[in-house]
Amino acid sequence: MKARIHVSLKPGVLDPQGKAILGALESMGFDGVQDARQGKLIELDLDDDTDADTARARVDDMCRRLLANTVIEKYTIDLEG
Repeated sequence: MKARIHVSLKPGVLDPQGKAILGALESMGFDGVQDARQGKLIELDLDDDTDADTARARVDDMCRRLLANTVIEKYTIDLEG
């Protein structure tokens, strides 16, 4: 089973990397982009014998304890397999 965790900053949290991306896109002539936010993708390969509910609970615990700073970041978990 594969878990994909998408971590991004919560709304209202300053995102200097997103602003740099936005500025670079504008300077390269890419019009129509009003804002950019930067995040990260984490992929984990989990034991295949784990059921989806248990896997989701374990990955959620991993996110809260290590993979995301829940004070300023939000995350979503996608399971496959």
